[in-house]
Amino acid sequence: MGRKTEYWLLKTEPGEWSWEDQEANGGISKWDGVKNKQAQKYLKSMNIGDLCFFYHSGSKARRVVGVVSVTREWYTDDDDDGGGAVDVKAVGEMRRDVDLAEMKKDEGLKGFVLFKQTRLSVVPVEKGFWDKICEIGGGFEGDGGVECDE
Repeated sequence: MGRKTEYWLLKTEPGEWSWEDQEANGGISKWDGVKNKQAQKYLKSMNIGDLCFFYHSGSKARRVVGVVSVTREWYTDDDDDGGGAVDVKAVGEMRRDVDLAEMKKDEGLKGFVLFKQTRLSVVPVEKGFWDKICEIGGGFEGDGGVECDE
């Protein structure tokens, strides 16, 4: 009780695991395959209820497309090849995707860790940056906000 929600960004290539795959899978998936020790450390720091941006990476995709929540904290099993995983559940799609180039141009996102640690597949997101990205994207389905009319 009283624990603050933490915020994260999870990167995936759409050809390997896309937002559409996440939703089609009943919204729940095992987030595994993270080999970098720093990224694993971030995964190990996640708690049930934490929120994560679902970020499509790759040469053509670099953008926040949705939000997932952590439903199972770090665990290992025989299939992990020395790694581990967390389980995440789809919360909602962004009302408007937020492109990396757009984020880099926004003064309110100066210093965002995504710009500094570009190779990590898991990064923490400060609350102020979370709010700014949600503002740019018009929020996400399921956030309790009003649907934006474009």
